[in-house]
Amino acid sequence: MAASKDLDGSASVPAFYGKELRWKREAAGLTLQQTVEGSYFGVSYLSEIERGQRRMPLDLARHADRVLRTDGYFERCCEDVRKARSIGHAKYAERVLEAEERAETIDEWCPTIFPGVLQTEAYTRALFRAERPLEPSDETDVKVNARLARARLFEDDRRASEYWVILHESLLRLPVLPPDAMAEQLARVAGLGRRQRIVPQILPWNAGAHPFTAAGTVLILTFGDAPPLVYTESLHSGVTVDDPAIVKRYRRSYDLLRAAALPPEASLALIEAAAEEFRNAKPAA
Repeated sequence: MAASKDLDGSASVPAFYGKELRWKREAAGLTLQQTVEGSYFGVSYLSEIERGQRRMPLDLARHADRVLRTDGYFERCCEDVRKARSIGHAKYAERVLEAEERAETIDEWCPTIFPGVLQTEAYTRALFRAERPLEPSDETDVKVNARLARARLFEDDRRASEYWVILHESLLRLPVLPPDAMAEQLARVAGLGRRQRIVPQILPWNAGAHPFTAAGTVLILTFGDAPPLVYTESLHSGVTVDDPAIVKRYRRSYDLLRAAALPPEASLALIEAAAEEFRNAKPAA
């Protein structure tokens, strides 16, 4: 049972929940396979919950309570875990945030702002303050920290996921921050590209009509153990799409968009050049 100590239960509510689940399972003398028998879930799904990487669905929590004879403990904790994972995020984004952590590939189109996983603190804070200028600073801090935490998916060397992002060139030309801060934002994107953590492409401003001309932010996620998903987002809402036929059309459209964008190496050079221009910008008189 020493392996149960591998997970730091103090790191987060999901980590604490996962550690408790593993401890109860091992105390009952059950393997992962024995624990999921009779449910609709697989061994890998339960394993990810035990590692604090995935939220336990209510029906699986009830199943675990029956198998482990824990008197409804895991069912009662489900809501606490859900709330903990969504603090600082919009409720409509809960499903895609969880999916993002276990995706094998993530393809994203961002026409108007840099993606949340690529934003610097200054950029994130500027967006939140612009949308809610009178919000108390401590409430903004919670949202900023939650968004910055998503960037951890690029820091785990064990992750095998691929992140491909296509950005409109206007993001390099229309500053939302002072020059130094914009240079930092662009340098972050370029740095992740040079470290081979992401593959960025730039869609030139004069590319003409393209498949996502009328679309806002779009994410396409694929998984090793589940069907692909599409997530689209606007100012105050987001929609997750799992209809196979629609997802297939989104993936085809993204392939066409990728073909219209600059190659990755040329895109990185353009991002780095824009960052340098901001660094060298003269302060306003």
